[in-house]
Amino acid sequence: MEEGNAKAAIEAILFSMGNSVKISLLSQALEITVQETEELIHEMMDQYEKEDRGIRLILLDDACQLCSKKEYYEILARVAARPQKPVLTDVMIETLSIIAYKQPITKAEIEKIRGVKSDHAVNRLVEYDLVQELGRLDAPGRPILFGTTEEFLRAFGVVDIAELPHIDPGKLADFKAEAEAEVQVPV
Repeated sequence: MEEGNAKAAIEAILFSMGNSVKISLLSQALEITVQETEELIHEMMDQYEKEDRGIRLILLDDACQLCSKKEYYEILARVAARPQKPVLTDVMIETLSIIAYKQPITKAEIEKIRGVKSDHAVNRLVEYDLVQELGRLDAPGRPILFGTTEEFLRAFGVVDIAELPHIDPGKLADFKAEAEAEVQVPV
C-alpha cells in the first residue's frame, strides 16, 4: 500500500472508530509492520501540527486516537452544549425493541437475538436515557441487565410496558417460518 493511501486509511479508521485503536490492529489492517505503522503515525502527527489543523493524533500506550486540539474546546463546548434531539437508527430501534420486550436482558442475550455486536446501540440508548442498567445477573461475569426507562415510556406514549403492542400469533408464526427459511443453508 502506498504511504499516502496508508495514511488516509489510518485516518479513516481512527475517525470511524472514534476511540483509540491499537497500533498492532492498524498494522494488521494495513498489512504492514508495526514499525512502519508507527512511523506513519508519527509523520501524521507532525503533519497535523504543521498544517495547523483542528484535530491532532495522540499516542496512548500501544494505541493512537484522533482528537480535537485543546485550543478549540471552548468553541466545541458551544456546539455540544446545544441540546439535540436524539435520532434513532434502525439498529438502535431494533435493539430498543428487543430490550423493551425481553427486559431485563443482558448485552449477550441482545447480541444472540440480533446476531451482531450491540455495544454501540446499547450505549447510545443509555446515553439517550431510553435504556438503563437494572442490576446484574447472578451468573459468571455478573453481566449487566438492561431495561427501559420512564423516558422510554414518555417518548413512546405508554404508561406501562404491558401497553406495548403484541404481535398477532399468526404473524409471529409467519415471521418464524421466514427466519428459519433464511437461516437454512443448502447442503
